[in-house]
Amino acid sequence: MDRNTSSSPPAKLDDGLLARLPAGVRGPAYDRRGLAQGILHIGVGGFHRAHQAVYVDDALAATGARDWAICGVGLLAPDSRMRDALVPQDGLYTVVERGPGAEGQARIVGAMTGFLFAPAETEQVLDRMASPDTRIVSLTITEGGYYLDPKTGEFDLEHPDIRHDLQHPAQPVAAFGYLAEALDRRRRRGLKPFTVMSCDNVQGNGDVARRLLLAFAARRDPSLADWIAETGAFPNSMVDRITPATTDADRAMVRDRYGIDDAWPVVTEPFRQWVVEDAFSDGRPLWERVGVQMTSDVQPYELMKIRLLNASHSAMAYLGLLAGFGHIDEVMADDLFRRHVIAFMDEEVTPILPEVPGIDLAAYKRTLMERFSNPAIKDQVLRVCMDGSAKIPKFLLPTVREQLRRGGPIGRASLAIASWCRAMAGTDDRGCAIAVPDPLAALLSARASASPRDPAGFLAVTEVFGEDLSESDRLARKVREALESLYDNGARRTLASY
Repeated sequence: MDRNTSSSPPAKLDDGLLARLPAGVRGPAYDRRGLAQGILHIGVGGFHRAHQAVYVDDALAATGARDWAICGVGLLAPDSRMRDALVPQDGLYTVVERGPGAEGQARIVGAMTGFLFAPAETEQVLDRMASPDTRIVSLTITEGGYYLDPKTGEFDLEHPDIRHDLQHPAQPVAAFGYLAEALDRRRRRGLKPFTVMSCDNVQGNGDVARRLLLAFAARRDPSLADWIAETGAFPNSMVDRITPATTDADRAMVRDRYGIDDAWPVVTEPFRQWVVEDAFSDGRPLWERVGVQMTSDVQPYELMKIRLLNASHSAMAYLGLLAGFGHIDEVMADDLFRRHVIAFMDEEVTPILPEVPGIDLAAYKRTLMERFSNPAIKDQVLRVCMDGSAKIPKFLLPTVREQLRRGGPIGRASLAIASWCRAMAGTDDRGCAIAVPDPLAALLSARASASPRDPAGFLAVTEVFGEDLSESDRLARKVREALESLYDNGARRTLASY
C-alpha cells in the first residue's frame, strides 16, 4: 500500500522540507548550514550518490565534523540534467534501499551542498579544486574517463581531449586536465595537494589514476609531475553497491509512497561495501566510524569483488539478454542460469583467488546470489551488458588468463565471451533486434556479424583480448563450441548442456 495516503500534493524537495519530512523518511542528522566542502567529486551519477555520498552523510552525522561536505561536478554535456535536478533541490536527493519483500527504507542525503557543471563553469570548478578547503577530489568517471590506450594500456596522450587540455590548460575538458591545472595552482600557492581518490571499478584504481596523471603532468610540465609524485596521494579503493539507473517509475514511487517530489532519486540495494587504502595527503573523514574498512592493502578485496561480482554479472547478463530477460533478478529466478553462475564462481574463479583477510568466501558468494536475486531494485540486464569492451578485459579475462596458465577450466568463461559475441551480432534468440551500447560497438558488431559461427575475428580484437588471448588456440576452440551452440540451440538449451 502507498504510504502517502493523503490528498495533499507531494512536497518539493529542498532545504525547507527538512524540518517537515513525511513520516518514515529520515533526513540528515546534522545542520547543513555552514558546512565546508572538503570533498569535490567528479562524475555525479547514481552510484556515487548511493555509495560514497551516503558514507559521507553518515560520517557527518556520526562525527560532528563540519569540513567534509561534497561539491559535485559534472564534466560531460549530459550532466546538465543532474545539475538541473540537484541545484533547485539544494543538492538533496532521496535514497531508497529496497530488499526482497521489503517496502523500502527512504532517507534524504544532505552531504552534497553544491553542484558545478564544468562545461559552463570551468573557472568555478578550478577555483573550488584549488581552494584550501578542498582536501579530497574523488572520481567516478567510468573506465572511459581514464583515456587508456586499449592496445598499450598507457595514457592516450594523442586523444583529442587530452591534446586540447595540454594546449589549453586553463580550459580543460577531461578529468586529468582539471586535476593537473588545479594541482598546479595549489603548488604555486604553497598548498598541499588534494588526495586523488578513484572510486571506479578499475583494478588498482588509485595506482592507475596516479600513473596516468603523472604521464599527463610530465607532458605538460615535468616539475609539476615531480611535485605530484613526491607529495600527492592516490589511495586504492574497492566499491560495491548495485545501483540501477533511475527510472520514471522510481520517481513516481518516491512521489506516491513517500510524498516527496524528487527530480532524481536513487533506488538501490541494502548492501554496501567500501574498502579504502589509508593513504591521504591532507586528512580524511573518519569513515571507519561508519562501516568503511580502512586498510593497507585493498587488492585482495578488489580481486574478490571484480572477479566474483562483476565477472558473474557479465557471465549471466549476455546470456540473459539473448534469452529475452529484462532484469537481473529474472535471470536469477531461472534455475539454469542460477546454477551456471554458482558453477562459474565455484569452479573457475574461487580456486585462483588469493586469501581475503576476514572474509568467508562461501558466505560472500551466498550474499552475492541473494543480491543478484533481489527483485526489488529491478537492475536492468542491458545496463550490465553495456560497455563490455571496457568491462570484460578487467573483470573476466584475468580469470581466463590464469586458468589457461594453469591448464584449468575455462568453459563457463568461454561461454560468457561467446554470449557477448552473439549479442553484439545484434539479435537475440527470438530474432529480435538488440543494441548493446559499447565504445567499440561498431567494430565488435562488424566482427561478430561477419562470420557469425566463427569467433576468430571477434577474438582478434586486441584492444579487448590482447595479443595473448587472440592467439590462444584453446580459448578459440572453447568459444567456438559455445558460439555454435548458442546459434544452434539458444541460450537456455546451451546452458542445459553445461
